[in-house]
Amino acid sequence: MKINQVISKIMAYHKGDYILGQKITEETTRDIVLYGNTDQECTGIVTTVFASVDVIRKARDLGANLIIVHEALFWNHGDHQEWLLESKNETFLAKKKLLDDNQIVVWRNHDYVHSGIPMPDGSYVDGIFYGFAKEMGWETYTSDGRSSLLTTEIPECTAEELAQELMCKMNLEGARIIGDVNTRVRKVRIPFHISGDANELIQEMEEENIDVLLAMELVDFSISEYVRDSSMLNRNKAIISVGHFNMEEPGMKFMSTYIPDAIEEDIPCHFVQSGDMYHYVK
Repeated sequence: MKINQVISKIMAYHKGDYILGQKITEETTRDIVLYGNTDQECTGIVTTVFASVDVIRKARDLGANLIIVHEALFWNHGDHQEWLLESKNETFLAKKKLLDDNQIVVWRNHDYVHSGIPMPDGSYVDGIFYGFAKEMGWETYTSDGRSSLLTTEIPECTAEELAQELMCKMNLEGARIIGDVNTRVRKVRIPFHISGDANELIQEMEEENIDVLLAMELVDFSISEYVRDSSMLNRNKAIISVGHFNMEEPGMKFMSTYIPDAIEEDIPCHFVQSGDMYHYVK
């Protein structure tokens, strides 16, 4: 089966109509071939959140010529390469050569996996956050069924214990906690991007009695300040952050388990963890 056929079948497997209320179209989707020639036989598939140099090397060693990523390949929104070619960026040229030498294709699956993967009952759920719930063993804990993978009630534990569980199950080097590490937490929320104004999120934490946020990224103001003050007032509020890519990578790990059904072909499929962006020094 050619790589372009593999991609078409995986796209068709997902719900594929809307993501965050916006219709997926060829003009607007981020799910494009980021690199390589898709008119070749697929020798193997690697799923990962980010095709780092080490991930590409691992795909080469596995004999895979298709890497399916969730995030951009060349460090900018839209994966534009002209500016990198014009400036003769050495890291870009070396990464490009690695892909060329091994005839590897990189395809981004962002919108389609978020739009939904099929469940046995015929419903669809966000494939990234369902994969995270599966990795944590939380898929049965959601507070109001499958429709709320982003808000979960788990057995009570401390913020530090939850951070340790995240690190263990997701094979991570560390985590950051805002608030008292001994905060008792039960109701968990995974918020979307935190980039500044967090008035709505602060209000939701109050009104819905959210104990802890598993933040994909953090800023040092707004929600972080609120949680820090709340903790100093002995209120059950904390934030745990392991990084944006790490939070979404379990969804790409889970993808590797359903791709064989999606493509209806016995092509080797592997998950390769791109891993921690940070090294933690204390």
